[in-house]
Amino acid sequence: MIFFYAALLVGVAALLAVARLILGPSVPDRVVALDTLNTLVVAAMVLLGAAYSRTIYIDIAIVYALLSYIGTLVIARYLQGGLM
Repeated sequence: MIFFYAALLVGVAALLAVARLILGPSVPDRVVALDTLNTLVVAAMVLLGAAYSRTIYIDIAIVYALLSYIGTLVIARYLQGGLM
């Protein structure tokens, strides 16, 4: 039952992040919203892994978090105007 409430909170937070992603007044706001959404996806994967006692979800969450971090760094570098 605790996983249900945690998933519900993650879902509500994801909806708020999607709203910021759509309504964000500037590109950096949208990038931060996308990074937040990626973090919430990682949290949901960890919750799934804990709820179903499957470690594969945790492994996928770790890889997804790493790729998300790299993606955010590339986008930030692009917005800063640096070389790719």
